[in-house]
Parts: sequence; C-alpha cells; structure tokens
Amino acid sequence: MNRHILRLFTSIVFSLTLVTAHAFLSTPSAMAQCSEVISGLRTPLGITQSNQNNLIVSESGTLGALHSGRISIVDPSGTRRTLLDGLPAATNDAGDSSGPAGVFMRGRTLYVAIGIGNTFLASGLPNLNPASPIFSSVLAIHFSASVEKKTLQGFTLPLSAQQSLASGQKVTLSNVEGDKITVDLIANFPDFTIDPTTPSGFRGVNPFDLVLVGDQVYVTDGGQNLVRRVDIATGAFSTLATFPNVGNPLPIGGPTVEAVPTGIAYSDGRLLVTLFRGFPFPPGISVVEQIDPLTGAHAPFITGLKTAIDVIPIREGNETKYLVLQHTSGVGPPFLPPFTRPGLVLHFDTAAGPPTVVTDCLIRPSSMALDEKTGLLYVTEFGGRIVEISGAL
Repeated sequence: MNRHILRLFTSIVFSLTLVTAHAFLSTPSAMAQCSEVISGLRTPLGITQSNQNNLIVSESGTLGALHSGRISIVDPSGTRRTLLDGLPAATNDAGDSSGPAGVFMRGRTLYVAIGIGNTFLASGLPNLNPASPIFSSVLAIHFSASVEKKTLQGFTLPLSAQQSLASGQKVTLSNVEGDKITVDLIANFPDFTIDPTTPSGFRGVNPFDLVLVGDQVYVTDGGQNLVRRVDIATGAFSTLATFPNVGNPLPIGGPTVEAVPTGIAYSDGRLLVTLFRGFPFPPGISVVEQIDPLTGAHAPFITGLKTAIDVIPIREGNETKYLVLQHTSGVGPPFLPPFTRPGLVLHFDTAAGPPTVVTDCLIRPSSMALDEKTGLLYVTEFGGRIVEISGAL
C-alpha cells in the first residue's frame, strides 16, 4: 500500500464529534470464536491455502532488514516452516517494511505480488538505487507437493538470483535437503510514474494483491490507484481500471481522498476490489468495487465501509454471500496507538446489506483465507499473527 495507508501517525489530535458510519451494523449476541494460530511473523500481508491444506503466508519483512521477505508454510496446528526466504524487502516511503504482499495459489504454483520496497523515498522522489531490481513485480514460485510436505530448511533467493530474474531468466533454487523449486518473474512494473498532480511530480508503484482468472493475473496497485491485467504467458501488462479520488467529508486533510485499492477476488464473472481510501480515513466512504474483467467498467458494489482491505465471495447454491475484512473501525486513523478501533470481519448476505459483525477480535488485519472444508477463516495481522475464526459463515 502507499503512504496513505502505512504512515504511522504519532501526533494527530482530533477534536471532532462524528457519528460512525457503521451504526447500521447488526452484531450477533455471540460473535465467532477467535484463537491465535501463530505469532512472530514478519509483517504478514497475504494468505492462501494450498491443496495440502496448509496456509501459505507472505511476510513483507522485518523493519530495517533488507531482503527479509519470506514465504512461510503454516499448518493448521500453527507450526511454521520456511518455503522461501531472502525475498526483496526494504523500508518504504512510509517508514514500514515492504516486500512480499498478496498471494494466490493455482495447483503447485504460488503467485506473489512484491510491493514498493525502497523504490520511493519519503520525500516523494524516486530512489534510483533501490535494494532490489524486482520490487513492484509479480513472481511465480513453482514447488512440488513433496517439497511442501517435507521441507524444513526451505530455500533462499539471493540478490544475484533477483538480478537474474530481472534480466528475464528463470531461477532454480536448491536446498540442503536436495530439493528444488523454480521462480519466474511474471511481470516487472515500473518503480514509479510521472504525475504532475503530486507535490514531487512522481508517484510510486505498489502492487498489493492479485487474483488469477484464466491466463490473466489481475493486480491491485495501492500507489497508482488502479488494477492491472497481466498475461501470464507473455508478461505483457496493461491498466484495466483506474479509480478517481472522492470528496473528503471531514474538516481535516485535503479536499479529496485517494482510492487505494487493496484486496481483490473473482466472483460471478466480475472482479471485486476493496478500496481502502486514504488519509484522513473517513468512515463510510470505503467500498468494494465490482469490475468487468474484459472492459474495465466498474461501479460500487458494497458501500458504507471503513478501511476495507480484503473480500471473500462465498457461493451457496444460486446465491453469493460476502465476507469483508475491515482494517479498522470507528473514527480516526487506523494506526494511532493504542489500537482502540479493532478490525472487523463483516458478513453480507447480499451486497446491499446490512452486514453482520462476525468478529471484532482483530488488530490491524491485512488479509484472510477461508477453508471451505472446515468453514474456518484465517486472518493475518500486520503485527505478526494469524488468527483462526470459527463460526464465520
């Protein structure tokens, strides 16, 4: 995400009397049960489930530690093993670690969005000497079921391998256990674009999440406020949809608020994208947008949200229901300690709502995955946890 999402606000004072946009929420008398699966992860931003029933988690790195991005395998009991370490990670323009973000698994291939890293400076100017040539990219990691089942040491992607990927080469990695995996660079987006509407005249490129539909990858970009379409076979990419700013209803901040697209899913022939919205994070203007994947035409689908960061469509017979993950609730910026505005999982029987609050046990949640066999929902938190939620459906 861009600095509208990740900047830590350490000295903001609000003298506002506001009515929260979620007065219409329906809260059950007994909310879903939450339990910690694991803690201590390196800023987890993406989560999916493999066909071996393991959770595959992207970790955006340890603050200040270059190339500390990691993909982990976490079994349902909470045991973590490394799949791939040494992925690009660096401190971004908002002062947070940025590296591996959204993940999507098809068969034995894991697709990973790599974030902005340190390609953009806090001054708003491009960094012409970033720590990795493959920030702002999409990778494909191919690994066997045997590797997933038995690897203990995992694999490491050195800087030399990152440079090889940037030059168009496929990389094969080996570990001490004698196993191999391969890594492909599907698309390497520009690190920045020229934008005369910003104070510096530049805008960073920050992939956040992705989904596969057929032979196309659709990628949200929280820095550019758009969704890209990438052809898997050729790596060619184009802009599918862009999202304009909307008016800021609060008396602080600028006159408009940026879209900041985050989570993405596919359902009933359309893409669903959560628009997080930027500072000052007004309640009620975050939405889930629906997009035609062929034409790019889009319109609001679920409205009245605050800092929506992920969405899961759930098909039940002829109907589709929706889980929406809110990074925070209530009034005020989501990153001002103490974290008194919990993240929420909302359940929508229809897009029109009203939603039911599934749980409010979360602190800065970032992504979620649903185990369709067990009905368990797994949610990552920026602080390093995975939380298991039972009774979400």
